[in-house]
Amino acid sequence: MTKPFATDAISEARRQWTKRWPEAASSMATATSVMRAQQIVLKAVDDSLRPLGLTFARFEALTVLSFTKSGELPLGKLGKLLMIHPTSVTNIVDRLCNDGLIERLPHPYDRRTILAKITAEGKSLAKTAADIVNAIDFGVGSLEEEDKESLIEVISKLRLASGDF
Repeated sequence: MTKPFATDAISEARRQWTKRWPEAASSMATATSVMRAQQIVLKAVDDSLRPLGLTFARFEALTVLSFTKSGELPLGKLGKLLMIHPTSVTNIVDRLCNDGLIERLPHPYDRRTILAKITAEGKSLAKTAADIVNAIDFGVGSLEEEDKESLIEVISKLRLASGDF
């Protein structure tokens, strides 16, 4: 782990920003805080999954597939559910296929569509991985339950305003 700063870098950036662009200082501090929090949470989750040979992105793909009745989804739909670019879906699917955790199948009715189907090994690993990230509270265990709910509510407002859902 890296040594923490003696002072809060975001607070210092806000102080400097306020001198130059006071009307945007709170927006800069908010955006920077969200991005830094994302980095902290992602690192905690990725570090917990690394011994399984997974990243958070690969874990998410396995989890989404394990939530389906049939264990399979078209690659395009998988990408939409994961909220990632098609190129990223291909990369994740390639890696998971290479590890025997999912397989690519032709769609039974649409020759243009490829399905990603989770394997038994993938289901088992998804369960193990879920237990691990649950055990570390997805990297947000230092927050009280009411703080988690407040964050969800505030961030949902931002997501809604941007057309995310």
